[in-house]
Amino acid sequence: MDTRRSILLIVFMVSLFLLWDAWMRQSTTGQADEAAGSSVQSPTGVPPAAGSDSATRSEADATIPQPSLKPEQALAPTDASITAMSTLSAGDRIVIKNRDLELVIDSSGGRIVKATLLSQQSDDYSGGFVRLFDDGVDSRYEAQTGLVFATPGGVSPPNHTILFERLPLQGGQNPERELRLVAESGGVKLLKSISLGESGHQVRVEHIIVNTGADAITPSIYYQLLRNDRPPPGESSFYMTYTGPALYTDQGKFQKVSFSEIEKNNQSHVKTASDGWVGFIQHYFVSAWVLGNDRVREFFSRKVGEGLFAVGMIQPIQTIAPGAQQTHEAVLYVGPQEQRVLEALAPGLDLVVDYGWLTFLAKPIYWLLEQLHKLVNNWGWAIVLLTLIIKLIFYPLSAASYRSMAKMKAVSPRLVQIRERYINDKAKMNQAMMELYKNEKINPLGGCLPILIQIPVFIALYWVLLASVEMRNAPWILWIDDLSHPDPFYILPIVMAITMFIQTKLNPPPPDPVQAKVMMFMPLIFSVFFFFFPAGLVLYWLVNNLVSIAQQWVITKRFNAA
Repeated sequence: MDTRRSILLIVFMVSLFLLWDAWMRQSTTGQADEAAGSSVQSPTGVPPAAGSDSATRSEADATIPQPSLKPEQALAPTDASITAMSTLSAGDRIVIKNRDLELVIDSSGGRIVKATLLSQQSDDYSGGFVRLFDDGVDSRYEAQTGLVFATPGGVSPPNHTILFERLPLQGGQNPERELRLVAESGGVKLLKSISLGESGHQVRVEHIIVNTGADAITPSIYYQLLRNDRPPPGESSFYMTYTGPALYTDQGKFQKVSFSEIEKNNQSHVKTASDGWVGFIQHYFVSAWVLGNDRVREFFSRKVGEGLFAVGMIQPIQTIAPGAQQTHEAVLYVGPQEQRVLEALAPGLDLVVDYGWLTFLAKPIYWLLEQLHKLVNNWGWAIVLLTLIIKLIFYPLSAASYRSMAKMKAVSPRLVQIRERYINDKAKMNQAMMELYKNEKINPLGGCLPILIQIPVFIALYWVLLASVEMRNAPWILWIDDLSHPDPFYILPIVMAITMFIQTKLNPPPPDPVQAKVMMFMPLIFSVFFFFFPAGLVLYWLVNNLVSIAQQWVITKRFNAA
């Protein structure tokens, strides 16, 4: 086997790996063709008006989770102080916001039905900013909470389908960033407070559960996210990223639960644990419920309508005596996948930045990229420096590969002669080639093995650049104003194709004419794909090619001079 065939084999294997990796990521999104082509409907099959009270009622039975855990022991009761209420009509909306996040809360159920990320610009959404939660028929996505337990007479307790009323804020509270709601049903009163800090994407949600009945109650509280199975706007067709539910527990670690698994009812995630979070992830962004305690909670994932899925947690509340109350707190994160913020919020939450099975390599690469950005304050130049550092680290391996290629190039004319001499006898052709390799002390795989060792590192770097939200809206130079979008003038892909063509000229020519033609067209084929890749990824490949050309040229020149 000559070196050119070995290189072609490596290219083929890497291509297969990338295709397999992309297929695996795509298959876990659960975006079946029939689901993608259908509109979101209620369980009755009639498309409801988004955000309407009738829409909420029609899906009530399907969307209210039922607990299976036993409630904990009672705590000592405390007094509740309820202030006067100002009534809202069904379906009224209240807006709260800070510098980074704007929320729209529906009084029907106290549901968060819209979440706009004010620090994340995007032309793919109306209004010019990324919107995670939405109430559109084709983009349904919201956060819900409520109580579940058996009440006297079978009346439902306050949940995400009941009408809440607005409470006036107490002294020192900010009406732009805080909201207080209350609802009463089934002998229990539920006060819900939703608040934001001055900045950031964390939403503090507090529930005060007041027993207004004559008997003790043992409720459970649920936190769930409801989402359709459509990919987010602006999703690329040329590389696959995961969209769907995910959860984390210390027992099961990070687990993705695809829409297709839920559809088939064969999800295998952890069902109960005393820690962990649950959420939905998509490219660059995540929403997740994080509880502020270490008590046992139940995790669930289920289909609640056509193309509509829910994931969440149910946690038992300690028994509440008549006239007593309990407080339950949680944090809802709705924002970009910023690793430092996520890892500080909850264990394992930073794993939503999905590097797959190469996480152990991708994590240190991201750390190094982050440090370089702090140094140069530009993600484009940080990519350039990171690629240079990695090429420097692997220089000994690259040098061995290029020396082997130089030897192969020197004997290439003799290989052509052998091929022509034994064109009709493959066995003798291979025997003559192996004798030539032995006499010239050439390892036919010498140029390939060093490259194979480097492949996992460069694939990990590929996923770091693809998954890092820091690339969004990050400029480099001149016309490159967003490293997460393709080069608008295709300059980088064209230059990269030129560098690939130069590399083919530096390598030993293949003795097989068919292989020679394939190698000549390879730069053109690859450049077509890179026309649609994010500029940050193309920049990485371009710098890698330029450094490789320089290294190979120097090593080949030294070899020929020896």
